[in-house]
Amino acid sequence: MIDSASASILPETFGDLEGWRIRTPHGTARMVRQGAQLLGYDAADGRPVVWLSEQARYRRGVSVRGGVPVCWPWFGVYARNPESVRHAVGAPQDAPSHGVARDVDWQLTEQHVRDGEAELAFACDLSRGLGPWLHPTRLELRARFGREISLALTTRNLGTQPYTLSLALHTYLAVSDSRAVSILGLDGLDYIDTARGWTVQRQQGPVAIAEETDRIYQGVDRPIEVRDPQWRRTLRIRGGNSRSAVVWNPWVDKAARLADYADDAWQRMLCVETARVMDDVLTVAPGEAVTVSVTIEVQAD
Repeated sequence: MIDSASASILPETFGDLEGWRIRTPHGTARMVRQGAQLLGYDAADGRPVVWLSEQARYRRGVSVRGGVPVCWPWFGVYARNPESVRHAVGAPQDAPSHGVARDVDWQLTEQHVRDGEAELAFACDLSRGLGPWLHPTRLELRARFGREISLALTTRNLGTQPYTLSLALHTYLAVSDSRAVSILGLDGLDYIDTARGWTVQRQQGPVAIAEETDRIYQGVDRPIEVRDPQWRRTLRIRGGNSRSAVVWNPWVDKAARLADYADDAWQRMLCVETARVMDDVLTVAPGEAVTVSVTIEVQAD
């Protein structure tokens, strides 16, 4: 246990999962060892920033619905990943979506508080392979909570051969009403519309949620902002070492089919995911460590 007058990291069990509750003057976070997953984050004013499903279940071997699951070494439907990723992974074509890292236990390697901020570091040693992944690798995730929320995922290639993978920090954001927010920073970029037959489209103006939305944006070179007029705030998302992003909201019909997800939960969340996918996949040379990160800032309007 680490505790101070201004910030604390306290152990807590969530269902079957070992975890921690992290408090700072700026908000409260919950993390679990499984997948090094941030479950959720509430700002000091009580409003959620990182959304967690009201129907979330905390079970071994199953990613929790909400928070920030780590998708690695492939993203989404395995068969839709580029050939270079599938060649490196070698999984069956019907392998479960989003890879293997989010369902296994990571080790907590650091935890400390200072100056009203809290930081935790996790590691996952894949030197002996994990599922279909056979390349010697060490994954590290560093989470910082203060005025901003920061997650940094590092892939270390411990082997003698390069490999290619895709990944995402699958961030569920809390909003007042997904139909009332606007997403800025993607204007003029091409995206793959997976909800419309994987067709390539070009974004014109802000992104609005008015139907099932599942888009992979390419060439992202600026922060993405989610403006929420009802909550009078803007969530500013800055990706580090990432030029692709995913915007997702299941809308009505798909929400009814999702596990651990209320039928109307699509109104209270949307995903803006910092990623390395499609044309932006990540190749890691032998001995190299590559970090992809996301920082979330809450700005009052």
